[in-house]
Amino acid sequence: MIEELVDSLLLEGYALYPYTPGAHKNATPTPFGIVYPAGYEYGFDHLRLECLVRGEDPRVEVEVRFLQASGDRHRAVERRVGVGAIDLPPLRAEVTLGVEALEPGLRRVTLTIVNRTAFGGGTRAEALERSLISTHPLLRVAGGTFVSPLEARVCENVNTWPVLAAPDDTVILGAAIVLPDHPRLAPESRGSLFDGTEIEEALLLHVHALSDAEREEIASGDPAVREMVERALASTPEDIVRLHGLMRPADAVPEAPPVPPRPRAAPATEREATVEGRTFRLGDRLVLRLAGRIDTYDRMLDGRTATLERIYIDYDDRVHLGVTIDDDPGQELMRETGRFHFFSAGEVELVPRGSERHGGSR
Repeated sequence: MIEELVDSLLLEGYALYPYTPGAHKNATPTPFGIVYPAGYEYGFDHLRLECLVRGEDPRVEVEVRFLQASGDRHRAVERRVGVGAIDLPPLRAEVTLGVEALEPGLRRVTLTIVNRTAFGGGTRAEALERSLISTHPLLRVAGGTFVSPLEARVCENVNTWPVLAAPDDTVILGAAIVLPDHPRLAPESRGSLFDGTEIEEALLLHVHALSDAEREEIASGDPAVREMVERALASTPEDIVRLHGLMRPADAVPEAPPVPPRPRAAPATEREATVEGRTFRLGDRLVLRLAGRIDTYDRMLDGRTATLERIYIDYDDRVHLGVTIDDDPGQELMRETGRFHFFSAGEVELVPRGSERHGGSR
């Protein structure tokens, strides 16, 4: 499961829909977790992962997985390295591991990846040719267990988001995106789509909507993208339906005593406000004068009669009038949920109190 998870994360952003080699947004790799050369000023030139491990004699092993640019546009190859120097021309980097005792049975582990590739400046595409792309460190421990990095307050991480990745807490994954501890792939997933932070159901449908010309262009391009598209095209309607709106019950937990409902407190609001000689009070009826607004919906409300529900005065002493529309069938619902239309005093006309006027004025 960890291998499948890392495989999916490693190719996140490798190629974006519509997946054609000629697509402008696929001109360069777009994954997260990039360790740029020091000469590139718009990104990190290192990655540091700190975590805590418990045990009397823990032994930590390191594997770093990343992509290295290879060929034209977004194409890249996967690399796996351990602690030590990285010499993959033109890429030069170094992986170091340190262990520091904090107290009996507790140690802090520090993994550092530094890009030492020479780079005299240039474009992002040129910097990516000398970068570790989609960098994902894996730390495995024998003779101990890791503490959740989400709870470790004495650790500092740069350019990575470490989480527990094994059920027995013996593996730390330094993810390039934000994940919870013990992340899992949904069993319904059809596999990596390179754009995995998007909705998989939508991506499958997008791939099915590719034209014949686009498919031919893909078939002659990057083999990794071609394989992904072919796998997505092989998905059935049943596969796609299984990806739609699935909910699972949470793990069984002791039933908590019921919590009595609390009445919703009305938000703080003014009872009345005077603007340029006109006094507005809660419950007043107003005619909206919105001919000066360009929003289509606001123009539809022009001339309609509304009831003043809330008066707010901001820090600059500006008055904001929250109203509901009198002939709106959802007026009571808007009141109950506290959702109002807001206008300034200059956009409304006061209806004289005691007037029997109802509904819109048009």
